[in-house]
Amino acid sequence: MSDAEQTAAPDQKSPRRFLKWIILGVIGAFVLAFGAILLYAFVLNDSPDELDADDLADALVATVPDPTAPPVDTTIESDTSDTTPPPSDTATPTTDAAPPAAADFDGDWVPTGASEFGYRVEEVLAGVNTTAVGRSNQITGLLTIEGTTATAVDIEVQIESIESDSSLRDNQFTGRIMNAAEFPTATFNLTEPIEFGAIPVGDEQVTATATGELTLRGVTNPVAFEVTAQTTDGRIGVLGSIPVVFADYGIDNPSFGQVRTEDEGLVEFVLVFERAT
Repeated sequence: MSDAEQTAAPDQKSPRRFLKWIILGVIGAFVLAFGAILLYAFVLNDSPDELDADDLADALVATVPDPTAPPVDTTIESDTSDTTPPPSDTATPTTDAAPPAAADFDGDWVPTGASEFGYRVEEVLAGVNTTAVGRSNQITGLLTIEGTTATAVDIEVQIESIESDSSLRDNQFTGRIMNAAEFPTATFNLTEPIEFGAIPVGDEQVTATATGELTLRGVTNPVAFEVTAQTTDGRIGVLGSIPVVFADYGIDNPSFGQVRTEDEGLVEFVLVFERAT
């Protein structure tokens, strides 16, 4: 056979070689995709734990800067004068601070930026169990206290302010799932007074049952759930969670793509209140 004929003859191995590279490419893409899922599920997906009593105590002592407050002058001027008081033969009696009276908390209170309100939903990502958590600190509302009773609670959170560790999940949440464009807020309104029985002091926490109405995606349902309260440095903290069945609020199962979710989840919150001005 001449050289020209050999050149013109088709390479019988080329189709097989091409098919082999396609198969290897598909396998490689699958391995990379599954590896990325495992990396997200076990390394990058660092979902916070469910809010608990420790989170309540921490939130009460958290310092939230006021962006409208003037800067504080931290300059320290030296003072050489001796301000040490002369010794006294009479010992100064020491007394423990009196616990706050219930009347000290009477009135209206508003949420601070140390508050958190959001959701918790169990997910299965390509066969791997994960937890989706979204939270917001952009919360408005009012708490009214009379003695040891919360007589009114109204809470509102902007749906678009709730964020998780995934922008893809957040886009699904504010769009297809919650339709924030049409239903921009989630709200809770107390319908029966909460009787705590006592004002907690120091590290003490008291529990009671809250009864009210929860509104999600424009649908309102009655709810009853346990809340825990604590006071610190003139602040009131309240911890709680509300089980939610999505269908009860006209919410389709949030599953999408490779993500499968349960038909229910939790609305969880830690609310820190300061006296309204």
